Amino acid sequence: MNLSTMPNLFFFLLLAVSAVLVVFPPPSTAQLPPRNPEVEALLRWKQSLGNQTVVSSWIFNQTNGNSSASSPCNWRGISCNSAGNVTGLNLSYTGLQGTLDHLNFSYFPILLLLDLKYNQLNGIIPANIGLLSNLVYLDLSTNSFSGTIPLSIANLTKVVELDFSRNAITGQLDRRLFPDRGSSQAKTGLLSMQRLLFQKTLLGGPLPSEIGNLEKLTILALDDNNFFGPIPESLGNLSKITYLHLNVNQFSGQIPKSLGTLTELTDLSLFYNNLSGSVPEQIGNLSSLIVFHLLGNNLSGQLPPQVCQGRRLENFTAGYNNFTGPIPVSLKNCTSLSRVRLDFNQLTGNLDQDFGVYPNLTRINLSHNNLQGKILTTWAESRNLEILNFGGNSIGGEIPEEIFQLNQLGELDLSSNKISGKIPAQVGNLTKLLLLNLSDNNIFGQIPFAIGGLSNLEKLDLSMNMLSGPIPYQIGDISRLLFLSLSKNHLNGSIPYQIGNLVTLQILLDLSYNSLDGQISSQFGKLKSLEALNLSHNTLSGSVPDSFGQMLSLSAINISFNQLEGPLPDTRIFNVSPPEAFSHNKNLCGYPNQGLTPCNNSVCEGGGKGSKGNLRVIVITVSASLGSLFLLLFLVGVIAFRRKSNRRTQKEDVISGEDIYCGRILYGDIIRATDDFDDAYCIGEGGSAKVYKVNLPSGQEVAVKKLFMNEGSENGEIKSFENEIATLTEIRHRNIVKLYGFCHHDKHTFLVCEYMERGSLKNVLSKEREAMELDWSKRVNVVKGVAHALSYLHHNCVPPIIHRDISSKNVLLNSEMEACVSDFGTAKFLKPDSSNWTTIAGTYGYIAPELSYTMVVTEKCDVFSFGVLTLEILMGSHPAELISNLYTSVDNGQIQLADILDTRLPPPTSQKFKGEMDSILNLAMRCLRVDPHSRPTMYEVSKVLEVNVGAGRSRVNF
Repeated sequence: MNLSTMPNLFFFLLLAVSAVLVVFPPPSTAQLPPRNPEVEALLRWKQSLGNQTVVSSWIFNQTNGNSSASSPCNWRGISCNSAGNVTGLNLSYTGLQGTLDHLNFSYFPILLLLDLKYNQLNGIIPANIGLLSNLVYLDLSTNSFSGTIPLSIANLTKVVELDFSRNAITGQLDRRLFPDRGSSQAKTGLLSMQRLLFQKTLLGGPLPSEIGNLEKLTILALDDNNFFGPIPESLGNLSKITYLHLNVNQFSGQIPKSLGTLTELTDLSLFYNNLSGSVPEQIGNLSSLIVFHLLGNNLSGQLPPQVCQGRRLENFTAGYNNFTGPIPVSLKNCTSLSRVRLDFNQLTGNLDQDFGVYPNLTRINLSHNNLQGKILTTWAESRNLEILNFGGNSIGGEIPEEIFQLNQLGELDLSSNKISGKIPAQVGNLTKLLLLNLSDNNIFGQIPFAIGGLSNLEKLDLSMNMLSGPIPYQIGDISRLLFLSLSKNHLNGSIPYQIGNLVTLQILLDLSYNSLDGQISSQFGKLKSLEALNLSHNTLSGSVPDSFGQMLSLSAINISFNQLEGPLPDTRIFNVSPPEAFSHNKNLCGYPNQGLTPCNNSVCEGGGKGSKGNLRVIVITVSASLGSLFLLLFLVGVIAFRRKSNRRTQKEDVISGEDIYCGRILYGDIIRATDDFDDAYCIGEGGSAKVYKVNLPSGQEVAVKKLFMNEGSENGEIKSFENEIATLTEIRHRNIVKLYGFCHHDKHTFLVCEYMERGSLKNVLSKEREAMELDWSKRVNVVKGVAHALSYLHHNCVPPIIHRDISSKNVLLNSEMEACVSDFGTAKFLKPDSSNWTTIAGTYGYIAPELSYTMVVTEKCDVFSFGVLTLEILMGSHPAELISNLYTSVDNGQIQLADILDTRLPPPTSQKFKGEMDSILNLAMRCLRVDPHSRPTMYEVSKVLEVNVGAGRSRVNF
C-alpha cells in the first residue's frame, strides 16, 4: 500500500465510525427504562421469603429491559391488565411460607385480587393493606396470621369477598366437651381457656366496626379465629352480603338486630361462640336463608317463629343453648329442610303436630328437650334419613313399623321417652344402622330375632324397659358391636353362649338386673377387648369360668347378687375389684380382702414350689388401671432383687417357672409355645429385642417382645424395659398396641402384647403386593389412626407422653390394615417443671432437626416424625431426599401431590378424595416446619383429619 494514501484512508474510516455512532448510539444506563415499582415490591418480598419454588419464576432480566422478562405479568401467580399493570396476586394452595411484612401494597394501586389462602403465612396483616383501594377479592384464609384486623381495612370499599377464616389450623371446639343441657358456665370456661391458650398466636381481638363500611361485600368469612367482644351493629350496613361466617370465635353479647335487615343473606353461621340473650325476631325477615347455625352458644328465649319464612332453609342448627318455648311454627311446612339440630335446649311442642313432611331430610336431632306427642308414620317419608334422634323427651306411643324401612338410617335414638309397644320385627332391615338406642322407655315383649341382621351395628342399648323372654342368640351375629346393654328388663333364660362371639365388644357388656339363670358360658373368655362387664342382679349359678382369665382388657366387673359358687379365677381383675363386685352370691371363695371365704386350695396360703420360686422370679401383673408410680416402684425392687439373685449359686437357678404369670398368661406356656424362644417363631428383630409370635394353649395369639440382655448393656435394656412398661400401663387407646403383661426372669425378660397380623407398616410398604392392598383409603385411615394415638398421648395423658420413635417400623397393622402405635422403649413423660433434656433417641430419618442442637424433647418432636411418616405413607417409601430438598434447595415448601404419590397404586380419581389427600399433604408439610413452634399440635392435626378428611365437607358439616 502506498504510504501517501494512508492519511486519507484513516480520515475515511473515522468518518464512517462517526456515522455509525450517530445512527446507533451506545447503550446508556440513563436511557434504560427504570424498573417497574411493582417489580421492585415483588422482588423485595421474594427476598424476604427465601428460596421457595413458588416464587422461583420471579426474575427481572437486567440485560434485556425491553423484553417481556422485565414484566411480572409472566411470573407465577401474577396477572396483569392490557397496560402491563399488576391486577392479581394468586398464590393460593402453594405451601408458601413467610410473612407479608416486606410486601409494600402501596405499589399496587389497581390490584383487584389478592388470594393467599391455604398457605403457611404468619405474622400480622399489615396496615398498608388498606392502600389497595381497588381490591375486589381478598382471601388470606387457612394460614397462621395473628394480631388484629387493621382499621385501614375500612378503605377497601370495593371489596366483594373478604375471607380471613381458619387462621388457627383448627379452632373448633370439640362438641363432646359440652356437658348435658349445654351448661353456660362450662362453655364459658372452655371458651375462656381456649382464648387464653391461643390469644398470642391467633388472628382475633375485637372486630372493627369499620368493616361495616364495606358495603359491597357479599362474602365475609372470619370463622375459626379468636375474635371476641360484641358483634358490631355496623354489619347491618352490609346490605348485599349473602354469606356471613363468624362461627368458632369468642363473640359475646347479643346478636345484633341489624342482622335482620340483611335480606340477601343465605348463609349465617354463628355457632360455637359465647353469644347470649334472645335471637332478634328480625332474623325471621331473612327470607333468603338457606343455612342458619346457632349451635353451642348461651342463647335463650324463643327461636324466631318465622325462621323458615322463605321456605328455603336447608341446614338449621340451634342445639346446645338454653332456648325455651315452642318449635318455630314455620318449620312445619319447611319442606326444604335437610339437616336440623335443636338438641339440648328446653323447647316444648308436640311431635305429631309441630312437624311436617320433609322429603330432603337426612339428619334431625331433637334430643333433650320437652317435646311430647308420638312418632307418626310420616317420618318414614324422609327416605334419605341417616340420623333420627328424639332421645330425652316425653314422646309416647309406639314405634311405627315404617321407620324400619329407612334403609339409609345410621343412627336411631329414641331413648329416655315414654314409648311403649314392641320392637317391630322389621328392625333387621336397617343394615346400615350403627347405633340403636331405645333405652329408658316402656317397651315390652321379646327382643326380635331379626336384630341379629344389624351387621354394622356398633352400639345397642335396650336397657331400662320391660322386655321379657330369652336373649335371642342371634345377637351373637352382630359382629361389629362395641357396646351392648340389656340391663334392667325382665329377660330370663340362660345367657346365649353366642355372645362370646362378639369379639369386638369393648366398651360395655351389661346384662344386669334381669332374671337370667343358668351358668356363665366359658365362651366369655373370647371377649378379650371388653373393658366393663356387669352380670349382677340375676340368678346365675355355677362357677365363674377360668376362661375369664383370657379377658385381658377387663378393668371393671360386677357379678354380685347371683347364685355363683366356687373359687374366683386368680387373675388381676378379681384381685383388685372391690368386695361389692362379688357380694350376695351362694358360696364364692377367694381372697379374704375381697370379703370372701378363702378357698381350700387357695394359692395364697404360701409354701410349696410357688413359694420357693418367688425367691428367684419376680412376677408382676399389669393392667391399664394400675398407676405408673406403683409400677415403677415395683420395678426398682425387681432390679435390685435380680442383681442380688445373680450372686447366688447355680443350683438355685434351676426352677421350672410353670406357675409364673406374665400378666394373666403362664410363663411356662410361652416357653413351651416358642420352644424356649427358638428362632423359628421369631417374626422380627430390632436393636434391643426379638419379637415372637406365640400361640397360647387357649388359642389366643400374642406377640412376645424378648429383650436382649447382653453383658455391659443390661442396665440400658432394663431402663428401656421400664419405660415401655410404665408407658403402656398408663394408656389405653384403640390405635395404641395393648400390653397384656410382662415377665422379668433370670433367663428371660419380655413383654406380652397384642398380636398385629399384618406386621409393621414398613414391612407392608416394602412389598409390592401388600403395598397395593394398602390402598389410598386404608392409607388415609392409617394416617388418621396414628394422629389420634399421638393426640391421645400428648393431650389426654398427665403428664403428656412423648413417644420419640414414631416411624413406619413402629406402626403395626392388624388384619383389617388398621394402625396401632407400638414400641415405647424410648418414650418420655413430659414433666412441666423439668428441663426435659434428653439424649437423641429415635430412628434416623424421622428425628426432628432441633434435637441435634437443643437436646430438649417436646411433643413437637413427635409432630415432626408424624410429618415424615405421613409423607412415607403417601409416597410408599421413606421421603429422605424430599425432606432434604425442603430445607436445602429452591424446591423449599413446594410439593405437588401428583409428583409424590406411590406409583404402585392408581392415582385417586374423585375430586373430593384428591382434596382430602391434598389436605393430608398440607398437614404433613406443616408438621415438617423447621421451627417447632410453628408446627401444629397433634390435637390440631387429629381434629383437622377428623373434620375435613373422610367427612365429605368443604367447610363445616353437621
